Amino acid sequence: MPLNMNKEVFITCAVTGSGATQDRSPHVPRSPGQIAESAIAAAKAGAAVVHCHLRDPDTGAPSRDPDLYRELTERIRDSGTDVVLNLTAGMGGDMIFGPTEKPLPLNEEGTDMIGASERVAHVADCRPEICTLDCGTMNFAEADYVMTNTPGMLQAMGRMMTEMGVKPEIEAFDTGHLWYAKQLVADGVLEAPALVQLCMGVPWGAPDDLNTFMAMVNNVPDDWTFSAFGLGRSQMAYVAASVLAGGNVRVGLEDNLWLEKGVLAENWQLVERAGTIIENMGARVIGPDEVRRKLGLTKRAPEAR
Repeated sequence: MPLNMNKEVFITCAVTGSGATQDRSPHVPRSPGQIAESAIAAAKAGAAVVHCHLRDPDTGAPSRDPDLYRELTERIRDSGTDVVLNLTAGMGGDMIFGPTEKPLPLNEEGTDMIGASERVAHVADCRPEICTLDCGTMNFAEADYVMTNTPGMLQAMGRMMTEMGVKPEIEAFDTGHLWYAKQLVADGVLEAPALVQLCMGVPWGAPDDLNTFMAMVNNVPDDWTFSAFGLGRSQMAYVAASVLAGGNVRVGLEDNLWLEKGVLAENWQLVERAGTIIENMGARVIGPDEVRRKLGLTKRAPEAR
């Protein structure tokens, strides 16, 4: 197929994630202040969008604490840095089964299952321009862990996001997730044109190869906007691949800790390198205002408390 290179590219920085990386690099931010500082530095380096999870400031473990989300949001907004805020709504669907001969009851340590309203409570409070919607259930690398997003849960969360006026970023870990995302739009749960993040190489979703990547790209409707990322050493390769395929890019410490072999990265460095790749390809890195116009985003203040 002919190349359909994107000439106006936005960079998303996935600042910290919720994986167990907090002790693998001193640059993985933990507290709301550290996450905000890293997000601001990434924005100054060229990221138009910052995608943020929250962590327990003491342990670095993933957190759903709405007060931490509020603090992060206010720190970024009060800094005067113009950046599109993208908050995760992926937590609260974690199931860890018991041993294979006795999977029930669920393992209480690590299982975190909550209702749709609670999963988006921090979104309703903070009113970011974008929040994520993991568009399917999936086995992750861990033996007994399942990321759970049933059709009913996705319909409920998607309707809430749409009613809030927050743009869902559909997180697609495999082609079936794109199939269901198109159904959510057809059913009127999500508005078209939609925004999609293609998540490549996350065990056990779509494998990290170009044939699978192009299968994912070819399942994105022509009027939708997509971005993509690869993990670890594939991160910068997917910057080039996504731009060539007509998409946008995501980099950051959620997906990759390394700038090069033996050198741990900071978020702003990954953003800067992605920008260099994009510009050397003959494309232009666009800023937050252009992203808002492109995606129809509304910048608003958080709900009054």
